[in-house]
Amino acid sequence: MFVVIEDGSHQYTIQEGDTLTIDYRATATEGDSITFESVLLANGGGASSIGTPAIEGASVEAEVVNPEVKGEKLEIQKFRRRKNSRRHTGHRQKYTTVRIKSITVPGLEIVEAKETEPAATEA
Repeated sequence: MFVVIEDGSHQYTIQEGDTLTIDYRATATEGDSITFESVLLANGGGASSIGTPAIEGASVEAEVVNPEVKGEKLEIQKFRRRKNSRRHTGHRQKYTTVRIKSITVPGLEIVEAKETEPAATEA
């Protein structure tokens, strides 16, 4: 089963157990629970549910793994030729890492893929 959620104008395709890096939450601490209410699409294997724009009553529970993760450093260089004008700055965006604990979508039929068993041979 997978779902598509929206958080902070970003859309993420997730499953249970996935680790997700979202925009920084200043009030989040490690072990806190975050609920995503904006579930746009859900697929249970056999059937899909598509929201208009979100599915009523659907939610995703996540647990904060790391409240503050620094992203990649961006280097900003401004240079004006022949004027001896140079500016150099940098930026590192902050993110929060969460792990998806549970997905609830009312009325969605979940079909698990059957694993094929190897044929037993008699000797």
